[in-house]
Amino acid sequence: MHSSWIPRGNYIESNRDDCTVSLIYAVHLKKSGYVFFEYQYVDNNIFFEFFIQNDQCQEMDTTTDKWVKLTDNGEWGSHSVMLKSGTNILYWRTTGILMGSKAVKPVLVKNITIEGVAYTSECFPCKPGTFSNKPGSFSCQICPRNTYSEKGAKECIRCKEDSQFSEEGSSECMERPPCTTKDYFQIHTPCDEEGKTQIMYKWIEPKICREDLTDAIRLPPSGEKKDCPPCNPGFYNNGSSSCHPCPPGTFSDGTKECRPCPAGTEPALGFEYKWWNVLPGNMKTSCFNVGNSKCEGMNGWEVAGDHIQSGAGGSDNDYLILNLHIPGFKPPTSMTGATGSELGRITFVFETLCSADCVLYFMVDINRKSTNVVESWGGTKEKQAYTHVIFKNATFTFTWAFQRTNQGQDNRRFINDMVKIYSITATNAVDGVASSCRACALGSEQSGSSCVPCPPGHYIEKETNQCKECPPDTYLSIHQVYGKEACIPCGPGSKSTQDHSVCYSDCFFYHEKENQSLHYDFSNLSSVGSFMNGPSFTSKGTKYFHFFNISLCGHEGKKMALCTNNITDFTIKEIVAGSDDYTNLVGAFVCQSTIIPSESKGFRAALSSQSIILADTFLGVTVETTLQNINIKEDMFPVPPSQIPDVHFFYKSSTTTTSCINGRSTAVKMRCNPTKPGAGVISVPSKCPAGTCDGCAFYFLWESAEACPLCTEHDFHEIEGACKRGFQETLYVWNEPKWCIKGISLPEKKLSTCETVDFWLKVGAGVGAFTAVLLVALTCYFWKKNQKLEYKYSKLVMTTNSKECELPAADSCAIMEGEDNEEEVVYSNKQSLLGKLKSLATKEKEDHFESVQLKSSRSPNI
Repeated sequence: MHSSWIPRGNYIESNRDDCTVSLIYAVHLKKSGYVFFEYQYVDNNIFFEFFIQNDQCQEMDTTTDKWVKLTDNGEWGSHSVMLKSGTNILYWRTTGILMGSKAVKPVLVKNITIEGVAYTSECFPCKPGTFSNKPGSFSCQICPRNTYSEKGAKECIRCKEDSQFSEEGSSECMERPPCTTKDYFQIHTPCDEEGKTQIMYKWIEPKICREDLTDAIRLPPSGEKKDCPPCNPGFYNNGSSSCHPCPPGTFSDGTKECRPCPAGTEPALGFEYKWWNVLPGNMKTSCFNVGNSKCEGMNGWEVAGDHIQSGAGGSDNDYLILNLHIPGFKPPTSMTGATGSELGRITFVFETLCSADCVLYFMVDINRKSTNVVESWGGTKEKQAYTHVIFKNATFTFTWAFQRTNQGQDNRRFINDMVKIYSITATNAVDGVASSCRACALGSEQSGSSCVPCPPGHYIEKETNQCKECPPDTYLSIHQVYGKEACIPCGPGSKSTQDHSVCYSDCFFYHEKENQSLHYDFSNLSSVGSFMNGPSFTSKGTKYFHFFNISLCGHEGKKMALCTNNITDFTIKEIVAGSDDYTNLVGAFVCQSTIIPSESKGFRAALSSQSIILADTFLGVTVETTLQNINIKEDMFPVPPSQIPDVHFFYKSSTTTTSCINGRSTAVKMRCNPTKPGAGVISVPSKCPAGTCDGCAFYFLWESAEACPLCTEHDFHEIEGACKRGFQETLYVWNEPKWCIKGISLPEKKLSTCETVDFWLKVGAGVGAFTAVLLVALTCYFWKKNQKLEYKYSKLVMTTNSKECELPAADSCAIMEGEDNEEEVVYSNKQSLLGKLKSLATKEKEDHFESVQLKSSRSPNI
């Protein structure tokens, strides 16, 4: 598809895709001058820049701020820049940023005026559809409706009134077609004095069809009169045909008269529109088309009893506008809203019925500065509700804009495509009305005193209607302040602020694991952590990155992560959310921006756009992988290298979208990694390179040494040194690998007295020498005794052999009568070893003999 700027009659329209397209005009000035043009720029999904170069293609100093500001929807802005004498090359450049989103609303430019041009003597004739009745005029005038002109005309020619018509700037007249059902619309009449209403039909103005042709239809007759719907809550008709707001301090459901609130209660102020007989006083409707004025003066929306619906409009590409103006939001009397807490919300129920590429836009304007698109819905959508939360007390204008098709068409092919809004509810609205009363805190004086505001973080006690502070580590619900149940407990590992407005993590976490206490201190990671992934590419090849800012903990619950739109310094972290750039800045615990690098589109610096809040509410911190339906799957990240448990921070966003009906959620897995000191490294799952697989649940892995638990006595061991000169050193060293940080320090080395190794060595040597001497002495002694025995034995044997026939002497070893002949039995009268040592020590002279068995070779005669 070819991308270019497209002429649309009295304006020129930019491209709608994500290509970069430039509109270039070169002019030579005899003297300095200026360029002036009007434009519409309403969609921040497209970048619009205007700059000037000289004939050397060098950018002029006059265009230091080349980014054109956004305009309100339907409003024309103006831009002017000084021009230097000489050649000036003017660039109007647009770049769409589509990242899979819908087509952008193009930039429109008209009335380009250049002052300082060297005029020629030649005039150019006016183009068809325009005229000039003064020769030498600076410009031509456009022919009005139902007239036409040819080239160079001095005046416009009227069409035949009954049979022909033309639009503004036409070069010819066209025949009026027969009237069809697409040429009229229905309305509900206001209630009459009898409290009745009916449906009526009207021709769409300006009427271009004819009723007198054969195939033409006529207006249907008006419907039957029916009872008017009741007044909206907070209003009452008081017997008249119109509804009026209840006086201050009273309430009504719309069917009964206004009544004062009972003692101890106050009106619940706001607006609840659910009956649509007339348009409420703080709402208005209009029709707008940038290319023509067909629908000027038309009602863009029509009331229809139980709903309000888009009107007919002048053509299919009209914007049908519905506005609701609320001067501000404030909490109930009994509540003092803490800074950054919810002040109110707006909720509407709607459905769309479309056969083409219709779009419903919901936009918000703050303090009448600029209108930003909050959400949009394309095509047919079933009946559903959408809620937008208000955090700032300011003047708000909420806008609903419906367009049947964004294609440049001047017909009504899709007139039956429509949007219906059934109800619109705004809570805590300034100058609102009350449909009910709610309990309030009473002063400490007499019973029945007026309501008094409770300090921040205080609920109303049911028994006494007095203010009472919420318990520790709870926060006060914005939707209920009556009863102790209004104080909602904080999530695991979190605490509440002093005013009990929000819960947050103070960066300290405790966990019990296998009879061991693990203490974590994430204070050094409390500053905003940043991560950029990519690159990714659009269908047209535009390179972009996703940039994330994470405010992990601390700061008393303040949302320190800031993301910006249309600012080249996308790492900005010091902007105050309450500044004039409020609409270009989002503050949260986790936010995301889309970054377009400079080389991708020829920008001078990287650009940030499409900033969104991923998390504005802290849920808790735990080692578990699941909290409040947020689940971190085991295979999402690599297995941790140690047994130290990962710590998980859980967050959510209070804003819902069409794709995330429960809002977005974020889980940050903190992992101990001693090899990554300081801020560490943030990563996303490999399966979901954008940090999310469904656009609703985001996951991050943050590895750092600062995510390790604090060191304890279990993380080191002692080593005893050698005993030297009576002293011994004991050293303490960390266990390896070290899986802790900070905490306790290693104990100092310990020095203790000891008995040296030399002393014991001497003792051992002495004992050994004594033992050796003793053994030698004993060996000699027993060897000598053995020699004596051998001598006696030899002598006995010799005596026996020489006297074989003689009887042995009386001291022989013969067997006496009555003794057993058992030569193998030995009876020994041995002295004990102790006795031998004793006798050796006393050097006794006595001979001691032992009885031993002698093996004789007696002759058979004995």
